[in-house]
Amino acid sequence: MAGAVLLAGRAALACGAGRVYLGVLDERMALDPTTPELMIGSPDRILKLPSPACLVAGPGLGSSSAAREWLEAALPLEHALLLDADALNLIAQDKALLNLIRARTSPTLITPHPGEAGRLLGESTASVQADREGAIERLAQLTGATVVLKGAGTLVKHPGATRWRNSTGNPGMAAPGMGDVLSGIIAALLAQGMTAGPAAQTGVWLHGAAADAAVAAGAGPVGLMASEVILAARRLLNRA
Repeated sequence: MAGAVLLAGRAALACGAGRVYLGVLDERMALDPTTPELMIGSPDRILKLPSPACLVAGPGLGSSSAAREWLEAALPLEHALLLDADALNLIAQDKALLNLIRARTSPTLITPHPGEAGRLLGESTASVQADREGAIERLAQLTGATVVLKGAGTLVKHPGATRWRNSTGNPGMAAPGMGDVLSGIIAALLAQGMTAGPAAQTGVWLHGAAADAAVAAGAGPVGLMASEVILAARRLLNRA
């Protein structure tokens, strides 16, 4: 799903990440005509980036054997690492990948929606939604990562810190691509030097506040698009 990685990359670029590289498995995608500033290449180029850097793995990744191989290669890297979408689904069915996450010493974040959280925990989506506070604690214990449990009232749990609940956002965010945009926003904050906990909380708040601003400007909530949230987030950042 090429749109997922493009949305994450565009969000990272718009929120100040600097140079943004996209590693894609589909060799037909060589350029984003809307945002040609994005540097698109094969995943091996991403794995060779010098430090400091922030890596996002998962949006549009798929579940092929090649996807698993690239994910396995990325997990030991010393960069800050955010795992979302298909990366979480691959980890949920592969104990070896989970062990690689637990062994990491560099900043690691996971951003599951309730369905992905359930797969990681071996629970149903309904079970996660019935006890979101307990679920995020279990996810943090399972992975050792900073956890963003998405949904209405997104929760953030950083190891050693108390849970944090977001108050921004609106129903229009239940739309395709919103999670990819969130990944890009948080990655941009990490790339600019924020530590994992504050980057997760600030990114979640900014994501929701940008969606609220877009709705206030007449872009929703019905039909609100993830790409519209990217530009609203940039405007809010520049007012701060």
